Amino acid sequence: MSERLQPGDLAPDFELPDADENPVSLASLRGKRVILYFYPAAMTPGCTKESVDFQSSLVELEPAGVAVVGVSPDKPAKLAKFREKEGLTFPLLSDPENEVLKAYGAYGEKKLYGKTVVGVIRSTFVIDPEGVIEKAYYNVKATGHVERLRRDLSV
Repeated sequence: MSERLQPGDLAPDFELPDADENPVSLASLRGKRVILYFYPAAMTPGCTKESVDFQSSLVELEPAGVAVVGVSPDKPAKLAKFREKEGLTFPLLSDPENEVLKAYGAYGEKKLYGKTVVGVIRSTFVIDPEGVIEKAYYNVKATGHVERLRRDLSV
């Protein structure tokens, strides 16, 4: 399993394609607080719930200077379908090789229905405007996570 990141760690920089295959880097978001969340698969019930919750929260997050970015192993074409189906307006990034997922400790062994499997560990990071991790959440639940995160951020 990849090493888990902690508050105070420098957030690993990356560049990944978005749903339209345009490159998006963490460095391009400097100057904003960023919520970077990793989810297993677009268009599945839990990932849809979590993403729609983030979308609904943009009305409070964006005025507070917080950007939201989602990352999954899905290819850009699937992300584009997901974005259109759910009306998502924030970037969804494609990491099919799991490189960024691993860099953030969001890929590895996890329990799924009582069995140990290897895959995406649903995780969320709050990154400050200078690129330092403020908060790191691993093994989060899809339901209720966004509300907890907003409470923790006082947004």
